[in-house]
Amino acid sequence: MAEISGATLDLEALRSFMIIVQQGSLAAAAEQRHRTVSALSMQIKRLEERLETRLLIRGPRGVTPSPAGEVLLREARELLRQHDGLIARLTGQGLSGRVRFGMPEGYAPQLVEQVLPDFLASHPNVVLEAVTAPSGELARRLERGELSLIVALDRPHRLTGGEALWKTSPVWAAARDFSINSESPLPLAVHPLDCPFRSLGVEALEARDRDWYAVFTSTSIHAVEKAVEVGLAISILDRQRLLPTMRVLDESDGLPLLSDSQACLYFSRRIDAPSWPAVQALADMLRERLGKVGPWPGTRARASADPHAYA
Repeated sequence: MAEISGATLDLEALRSFMIIVQQGSLAAAAEQRHRTVSALSMQIKRLEERLETRLLIRGPRGVTPSPAGEVLLREARELLRQHDGLIARLTGQGLSGRVRFGMPEGYAPQLVEQVLPDFLASHPNVVLEAVTAPSGELARRLERGELSLIVALDRPHRLTGGEALWKTSPVWAAARDFSINSESPLPLAVHPLDCPFRSLGVEALEARDRDWYAVFTSTSIHAVEKAVEVGLAISILDRQRLLPTMRVLDESDGLPLLSDSQACLYFSRRIDAPSWPAVQALADMLRERLGKVGPWPGTRARASADPHAYA
């Protein structure tokens, strides 16, 4: 059988590649990896030489994976999960305990893809129970001791002691051909009362004495987005969730500006001692993956490169 050792990949270089893609820049990844930008650049260069393909597309606002890089990202994620899980099982150094983690539905796909599988692979003996709910409900469940750790927006139910992870960018979103009648109440597609973006929008409208009504209410972010997309109503969405069929409404459309909202990390005060190290480990991974940049660094880099995106 022919030797294939020459095609062996550097696992640490793969880790760097994954973090670069997640952060959207070499500088941010270098800070997390505690290495220099040039060191990470050399790792990527060696990976590209070994695989004989370009992995990253570098632009003025950051980096995004090439088509080959997208393939490598999926495969590397699974490879590192298996590797880290094997090490944890064989060394017996893995954490144990139970982590009850809550997150808003709007960010769940990114958190599930970027964080939770890697956490379980690194700590296979930890029992993870993850749920989605509006931020207000997550806050109440945390206070009741039903959850040990949550990522939630800093309203409408304000908790103390939160650690800021990233700043959201709420905007008024409408279908491309949606027109506003300034004489009629504004038709909104909204989440129930626990939704922070609903609170932001309603507060801004009431400060302007602008009448509104909820033409569509749903706990599903996808249902609300569909209501916007088909022109049934307008809504408040994170800018990163805007679809090409949508446009941003602003003061020129007679709508008030929306203030930012922080996505924060909150710990329960009722975490049992055996589970505390595991809860801390998940919090550390959330800080590493989401700190400052949030869950969409690649999308943000592409949007920033195109100032007319979703305008």
